[in-house]
Amino acid sequence: MSLRTKAPLLAVSALVSAFGFASTAYADAFYLQAQSARGAGRAFSGEAADTGAASLWWNPAAIAGIRDGSATLSATAILPKGDVVDTGTQICRPGQACTGISGQSNSRDPVNKGIVPSGAVAYPLTDRIAVGLAVTSPFSFTTNYDSDSWARYSADKTRLRTIDIQPSIGVVVTDWLRVGGALNVEYTDASLSNALPNLSAALPDGQQELKGDGWDFGWTAGVQLHNDFATVGISYKSSIRHNLKGDLTVSGLVGPLASSNTTVSGAKAAFNTPGQVIVAGRFRGTDKLTLNAQVVAYSWSKFDTIDLGAPLNTAIPENYMDSWSLAGGLDYDVTPKLTVRAGVQRTKSPTQDTQRDARVPDADRWTYAAGGSYQLSPRIALDAAAQYVDFENTTIDRVTAAYVGSAAQTNIITSGALRNASAVVLSLGGRVSF
Repeated sequence: MSLRTKAPLLAVSALVSAFGFASTAYADAFYLQAQSARGAGRAFSGEAADTGAASLWWNPAAIAGIRDGSATLSATAILPKGDVVDTGTQICRPGQACTGISGQSNSRDPVNKGIVPSGAVAYPLTDRIAVGLAVTSPFSFTTNYDSDSWARYSADKTRLRTIDIQPSIGVVVTDWLRVGGALNVEYTDASLSNALPNLSAALPDGQQELKGDGWDFGWTAGVQLHNDFATVGISYKSSIRHNLKGDLTVSGLVGPLASSNTTVSGAKAAFNTPGQVIVAGRFRGTDKLTLNAQVVAYSWSKFDTIDLGAPLNTAIPENYMDSWSLAGGLDYDVTPKLTVRAGVQRTKSPTQDTQRDARVPDADRWTYAAGGSYQLSPRIALDAAAQYVDFENTTIDRVTAAYVGSAAQTNIITSGALRNASAVVLSLGGRVSF
């Protein structure tokens, strides 16, 4: 296979790997949790067991039996920090001794700050049947490494935006059972770039940039079982098979690599995002106190390969593990108008040691949350929340290579670390009934 043919393989691989960087900003691998300001205040505990449009993303049964129309709109500001540090990475050009990578050895705060919107609306058709629509952005982030960062050969600039449109229906089956179902229509738009090494360290780097998008489909189904004292919600969000198509540009390569400079249209990649099994409970402790709990099991092992279409017809291993999150929290009605909340969440990363790279510096983390709601009028409420996310230090140690399988193959023996990573997350939203 020629160097020209190999270039799209490297770029498409980088595109999909880039999705994982959302994790350092906030969530589990590349799943972003910021779908409700109300839920953020209790660390997203009990969402699949709560009711109304604000819980529609987690469980379509949440709207079954509502008496009035309702709508919610939230915006979440994500303010991440962290160091992606070189601890001895080497580049091995063909026929030359391995050397360290020149440039910055510590990339500070490569994940950009951003605001994530979300919203939902629900309306009762009868006293038992309601329909709803949630619009969310479950995978959205921007990362920006400096052009002389030690990580530039695997990550430079990355931008990902998704829009998930979820039409839903909820039905009251009995006095104690609600069921729901939904279709997830998801649009993905992504662009990324990274440096390519020339065969001599004295030469400036080349560059590759890929832009792509695509529409894909999944589904959600759920139930809620309830009595006067407790509600248990169980839902499943399906894995989605994503198919992206875009344009690739490779430039700045010289000498024997110059033939790889190219512009290619129609580069394709396919991969699976994980399914989610969500089990949640809300329990009335007193007339004013509600206790919440939620566990989510993610089938991240479905993200095992990135499948590349013609003319490459190959698969790139990713080897993610199944993972989980566990959250607990409370709601307390201080007055008839004011409710305060708090919660904590533990999340395990699906990335593995020896498989983690600079585009996916994910880590186990704790999330601490507090928030509240204020009822401005019988039909209007405001929600606000603040979270602090504390990431564990971890390794970045996935060995990669440029121009794989050719005489110019250049190995990158990665030795790095994610250190001092955290995020402050601020959410503000409103709910209205009509």
